[in-house]
Amino acid sequence: MSKTYNEAAIREDYRTLTRLLIEKKLTISTMESATSGQIASLITDTEGSSAVLKGAFVTYCNEAKIMQGVAEEILNKYSVYSKETAEAMACACAKSYSANIGIGVTGTMGNTDPANPEASVPGQVFFSIVINNRVSSYFTEIEPQPTRLAYKLAVAKEIYDKLTELLK
Repeated sequence: MSKTYNEAAIREDYRTLTRLLIEKKLTISTMESATSGQIASLITDTEGSSAVLKGAFVTYCNEAKIMQGVAEEILNKYSVYSKETAEAMACACAKSYSANIGIGVTGTMGNTDPANPEASVPGQVFFSIVINNRVSSYFTEIEPQPTRLAYKLAVAKEIYDKLTELLK
């Protein structure tokens, strides 16, 4: 039986997260590939989010990641789909926006990436969360989902769970 994700519950989780960030006066930024801005979008669904979201990058291709501060050597050595790339993404966006928290997420959703076929495995996602220069990295496998949005929300839920754990 595949794990199901409840969109309404995930949206409520992010409302709670945004209010917590506001309360703690913590700022956040994201560099998203696999989720293509879904995390930033969920954060900004809550009134007052401009106090916490400093900015976000959607870096769907390798060139965009490099333009925003991910070293090309990391992509070449470890591949775009790696813990090291997710860490570089999280650190780069936190640095670019001088944010307390940076989130970097990369992975393959429901199909193989034609630009990186040897490195992409559908459902495998790497993400990193940096909080005040302390990096935590994760790997998750998302079971097949019915839509691209469902994949993005599934990854968002995994990131939410880890981030709230780190903020305790």
